[in-house]
Parts: sequence; structure tokens; C-alpha cells
Amino acid sequence: MSTSALHRPMRRGQDGAARHRRRKRVWIAIVGSGVLALAGLGAVGWIATAPRRALPPDTDLAAGDAERGALIFAAGDCASCHASPGQSDRHRLGGGLALPSPYGTFRVPNISPHPQDGIGGWRTVDLANALLAGVSPDGRHYYPVFPYTSYARMRLDDVRDLIAYLRTLPPVEGRAPPHEIALPFKLRRVLGIWKLLFLDRTPITPDPTRSAAWNRGHYLAEAVAHCAECHSSRNLFGAIKAKTRYAGGTDPEGVGYVPNITPARIGGWSAADIAEVLRSGRTPNHGRVGSSMTDVVTNTATLPQEDRDAIAEFITSLPPRETPQP
Repeated sequence: MSTSALHRPMRRGQDGAARHRRRKRVWIAIVGSGVLALAGLGAVGWIATAPRRALPPDTDLAAGDAERGALIFAAGDCASCHASPGQSDRHRLGGGLALPSPYGTFRVPNISPHPQDGIGGWRTVDLANALLAGVSPDGRHYYPVFPYTSYARMRLDDVRDLIAYLRTLPPVEGRAPPHEIALPFKLRRVLGIWKLLFLDRTPITPDPTRSAAWNRGHYLAEAVAHCAECHSSRNLFGAIKAKTRYAGGTDPEGVGYVPNITPARIGGWSAADIAEVLRSGRTPNHGRVGSSMTDVVTNTATLPQEDRDAIAEFITSLPPRETPQP
């Protein structure tokens, strides 16, 4: 037998081992590339979902005018949620109110000027970032049960006035219990995705084709008073459905039904009728508002008449939308 013949079986074995090593390297490269791709996607996702403040945390903002802030406090319906339950003083903002939702029960925080339990240690920029971006002073996402989706369109001067007013109120001891929500909603970082999809921070700018009163009402209703937050239905992710904006829907707490306030439902009401509802709670058909709207009226009744008239003018201009089914 020739020498070359003796070596053929060995070369075949060596070739097989070499092919195995090549396949192994290919698979290692594929798996490694996949791991790197996933790591890259994870890094991109982590960056994309990071809380983004409206203003740098070291921004030095002076507080505004407390008298004007009292009107923002009333228009924003702050006391309805933040006043301590079980007592009648609407200026004791110790929080604690339970807000049930499909995602669990949220607890309203203490926003009194208490230095430890409330927001007494907050700077003006901290309140600005909470309202305009839904970000806490320590850089965490707030849950949108706090309606920063509307407040995000507020003017900075109104935020400055609001904190000036809040600082005049009595400090209240005690913190609200923690939220009672399940996974994945406990993972606040996920809210970064929600904000990318649903948070619109576009400022409300005056429409030159409309009256000054309409523009004032547009701003108050859409931003400060956040009317659409209750008078609309929501999608699977808890965001307002655009086609039902102001057309009513299930109460955010799951109890009852909030009415349609577009002309499809209250088209027979005049601006004066709506302004009267905001002053006294009396409707033009000799009824009265009920449920959570009674608290709203308690607040809007303290606004100047021109602000109630402005909101009413804006509401009468809404496009008619059919009431969604419960």
C-alpha cells in the first residue's frame, strides 16, 4: 500500500474536525451577534425610556404671584384630589385619597408645604418638571393618573404662580400609603414607552382667527382644568381616544359614566348656560350636576366670571362627537 493511501483516512478525519470547528465558530459568531444586538436594543430602549425633564434640575426659577396662583389652583381642581379625606378644609393637602383603576389603586400624594411629608422642600423647577413632564425631583416617571398629559401644556408662569400659592397653605403631616398596583405597572421605566406614545408637550398657542375669550378658554380647558381627562374614553393603555375627546366615557375610577359635553349631546346649551353650570352647578333643564362634577363646580365657582365665560365659549365650539358605548 502506498504512503498516500495510508494518509487518506486521517485527512478525512482532519477535514471533519476542521468543518466542526468552523461550524462552531459560525454559531458562536451568530449567538454573539444576537447577544450584542439584544444588548444594543436594550441600551437603546433604556435610553429611550429615560425620564426627560422639561427643565434642567439646576434651573433657578423664582416663585410667582400667590394671588394668581390661587386661581390656577382652583382651575386645576387640585383640592378635589389632594385634600386630605375625612375633613372639610380644602386647603389641607395631605393626600391619601384612593383612586381605583383597571391597573390597581393609586394613592394621591401629600402636596402641602410640609418639608418632609409634602413638597415643602421642592423648588419651583421641581414642580415645573412634575407638571410639564411627569418627572419627580429624584428623576422618576410619575404615573399618568396624575394628569400631566394635560398639565404638560401649561405656561411656565402659571406653574410659578401655583407654587407661590401652595407655599401659603398649611403644612400637613403624614404621607399617603403606597400605590397598590401589580406588575408590570410597578416598573416605572415602562412609562417611558407610554410617554413616547401618548405625551404631547406642544404648547398651546393663540389662534388668531378666534376671540381672546376662546383662546383663554382653550388654554384653561385643555391644560389647567384638564377637562378631557374625565370627559373622554380611553384605550387599552389608558390614553385618551382622540375620537372620543370630550364625548364622555366611563368614569376614570370605574364608577358611573361621565357625560358627553360636545354639541352632539349638549348642543342646545348656550355659552351662558355652560358658564352657569360652572358657577352654580345648575343645568338649563333645571337639574344639577352630580358626582365628581360637584367638586369641579366648587372650584370653578371661585374663578372670575370671564374665565367661566371663556371656558364656556370654547366648549360650545367643540366638534360634535357621538357618545361612546360603555
